[in-house]
Amino acid sequence: MVKGALVVDDQQGIRDLLSMLLQEIGYQVYVAKNGLEAVEAIRKFRPQLVFMDVRMPVMNGLDALGRIKAIVPETEVIIMTSCLSDEIVSEALEKNARYCMAKPFEVEKVRAFLRKYFQEVQEVFSQYLEEICS
Repeated sequence: MVKGALVVDDQQGIRDLLSMLLQEIGYQVYVAKNGLEAVEAIRKFRPQLVFMDVRMPVMNGLDALGRIKAIVPETEVIIMTSCLSDEIVSEALEKNARYCMAKPFEVEKVRAFLRKYFQEVQEVFSQYLEEICS
């Protein structure tokens, strides 16, 4: 099964960079320029992982986050913003974002996050297999 990821940002450079990093580790990547496009992509592709900006035209990332989690609660959403405030973090976590990341970000920090994320997913999957095989 191919892993799917969605990158949502109104800046083409961010979409391209994150798409490249995710493709390097085996994800099929979908992109959206705003929250409304993100919600439509979620309905169509149901990716496991979403990187989403907060400040975007049409629909912001926090509003889209609530809609995404209502459609596919198990989708992991990482919120990105250049204005990382306690208020934004609080709202994002309240809406079940997995993580909040400040922009601009360093490529190696994103790679480190993805390695940690995969390690956690593998551990959960291994525990699940142990439970059903016992």
